[in-house]
Amino acid sequence: MWMSTFARFARPVFQRSTSPMVCKALRACHRMALPAAAPTFCMTPIHIRGLQTLGSAPLSVASHSMKHVRALDEERLMVVEWEDGGQSLYPFTWLRDNCQCPLCTLQSAEARLLLLADLDIHTGMDTVEVTKDGKVSIVWPDQHMSVFDAEWLKKRCFSAAARQAMQEELFLNERYYWDATLCIPKADFQEVLHDDAAALAWLLALRRVGIVHLKGAPAEQGQVARLAERIGYLRLTFYGHTWQVQDKSMANNVAYTAGKLSLHTDYPALHFAPGVQFLHCINQAEEGGESEVVDGFHMAEQLQGEDPEAFRILTSLRVDFTDTGMDYCDFMLQSKNRIIDVDSEGKVTKINYNNATRDSVLDLPLHQVQPFYRALKAYVDIMNRPENVVTYTMESGDIVTFDNWRLLHGRKSYISRPDRLRHLEGAYLDWDEVMSRLRILRRNVHGDARASDIRSHLHRKP
Repeated sequence: MWMSTFARFARPVFQRSTSPMVCKALRACHRMALPAAAPTFCMTPIHIRGLQTLGSAPLSVASHSMKHVRALDEERLMVVEWEDGGQSLYPFTWLRDNCQCPLCTLQSAEARLLLLADLDIHTGMDTVEVTKDGKVSIVWPDQHMSVFDAEWLKKRCFSAAARQAMQEELFLNERYYWDATLCIPKADFQEVLHDDAAALAWLLALRRVGIVHLKGAPAEQGQVARLAERIGYLRLTFYGHTWQVQDKSMANNVAYTAGKLSLHTDYPALHFAPGVQFLHCINQAEEGGESEVVDGFHMAEQLQGEDPEAFRILTSLRVDFTDTGMDYCDFMLQSKNRIIDVDSEGKVTKINYNNATRDSVLDLPLHQVQPFYRALKAYVDIMNRPENVVTYTMESGDIVTFDNWRLLHGRKSYISRPDRLRHLEGAYLDWDEVMSRLRILRRNVHGDARASDIRSHLHRKP
């Protein structure tokens, strides 16, 4: 059971937070009975980024009950007092904008019909009350009526904790950081294809850990396409819907040689690189060809701690990448990307680094060139430390699935026999369709409850 395994591997980390509430939530997580078909994962995390708020905290139906509701006309806010003693504030404009009636919302598509041009952003509120069935009823100055469910309002509370919880529920932004001690999660290929609980466990681990091995696929082409169909559709690139990693004469990519591949992400020559990569081992090399991966987010955090100036440079300077050749069609790509992308809060969101396609064009002022090289070398040196690199050997029928925005992967050089050439088939997907399928699977497996519902009321460490 994936969730009980989650409880087992995460409990020691949580216990270091000394929060009784955390331990209680994990015990509840461990008691959850998911279908036995879900694969068992082996993980040894270093730490968990942002773990102390594990998602939305939907309460029981009873605790969603509203005690009282009133309007603050001067502030133009609606106040909801909950039976559990909590309080939530909602702006008038937001409430009117999100009216759920059939005139304002197309329920079949969960899409807004009310045009922004018709929205009075300075609207008042004539009356507001709690109905007998526990909903909020609002009458607006134009006599339009809006009715809101208590649960719907509770989950959209504007408090910082509620907003963070909702974002975690929607996007599962937490990551489990790791180093060379990671035991890569494993799952059964056929179970993932045919069992929703197994597929959900796979995608949850892929999102949180960044890599999952699927075992037991047929050792023939076409399996990455089958796996992609479980999610949605493949990402077409200039190398095709799928691509064959083999030693080729006149190779149009360094991956199509037998030499060593340094740690890299795929396709930084695109401004929007594929988010997820599948690699299926059809034939392994006679000698060598071991795969290597590192947690790029964890390495970026180490860099920030050891060399803040290098981290600042790699998160601010845009570097040129290029890729030129002929495959699915002819291509001549140019992009400008930061090596480490961060969001508005400074949290690492994406790694863009491939030494092979880093362009000789370097659009930097002269005085920034040497500091850039020093910063990039510091980051690469951290990646290459033995204590940070996970090394593994793929066998025929293995499919490795990983987060291309986060993991850097490489390969040792290899020797093949003419009658047994090393052959991997690869494919890409984008995180948008992967997360879409994850949310659908979560709904199908857990009903209305989200995966995060079982881990409620966890608070960030001070």
